[in-house]
Amino acid sequence: MKRTASLITSTLSAALLVIPAVTTQAVAATPVTTSTQAADCWYSGSHWWCNNRPGAPVYRYGRDIVVGVMHSNPSWFLCRIDDSDRPTGGGGPHPNRWVETQADNGAWGWMKDSDIGSETDPLPVCG
Repeated sequence: MKRTASLITSTLSAALLVIPAVTTQAVAATPVTTSTQAADCWYSGSHWWCNNRPGAPVYRYGRDIVVGVMHSNPSWFLCRIDDSDRPTGGGGPHPNRWVETQADNGAWGWMKDSDIGSETDPLPVCG
């Protein structure tokens, strides 16, 4: 029994001498990014094109009635408006932004910026 206790003690002592050497070494840390910036909308063929959520509703100007749905992706858009009186309720980087477009059924209206995956800052301001 005395030999076993001596063996355990010497093994633990050796292990404790190794642990500080391992834990004191510097480790290079790589920053972790949890989100990526969306790619910008792009201009092509007289329209601004953006990636959007297929099936996103398109609202009439008052933005309370759905006039159509956008099944296509990417889709084209005309311009953007930031309207603090009519927040989209969708959050994201532009919670008050609406983007003018034509729904797949031909009806003109506005899509919430939160339904558009591309960054909409490049779109012209509606005026």
